[in-house]
Amino acid sequence: MAGIFDEANMNRVLGDCLPEGETLLAGIHGITLQVNKKKTSYFDVYIGITGRYLLVAECEERQYLTAAYPKIKDFRKTVAEDVGVCFPFEDIRHCEIKKAIMGAVNCSITFRNGDFLRLQLPKRGGLGGGMPRHAEYREKILARLESLPR
Repeated sequence: MAGIFDEANMNRVLGDCLPEGETLLAGIHGITLQVNKKKTSYFDVYIGITGRYLLVAECEERQYLTAAYPKIKDFRKTVAEDVGVCFPFEDIRHCEIKKAIMGAVNCSITFRNGDFLRLQLPKRGGLGGGMPRHAEYREKILARLESLPR
């Protein structure tokens, strides 16, 4: 799990999602809480912004792992399968931001097409210093999300 708190890995994953001509302005580790108003399991994602887009990509492929069995693919839907990974800010109809536990912030985002995504942006970027700009980038992402319609 320590590998998900690696800024270089995050930049690679989010870089694969960038639309043509866009540059990643900020990226952090976060958690999904809900997708499309259905309860989902929590899983780790990278959250990034460009000048015109919000990016949400899973940190790693979700898998079951037990001592008795090797890794078995998890066939539950991913964020990408449910709502996508790249969202133009102009397609966001509503964004509600609330304080959560331990300094985290929950963002409930509703898109013009009715899709829904709820994210948690933790206050810290993991242990070990793998994401040294987490606090700075988190503030950039929050400032952009706060500028959206409420």
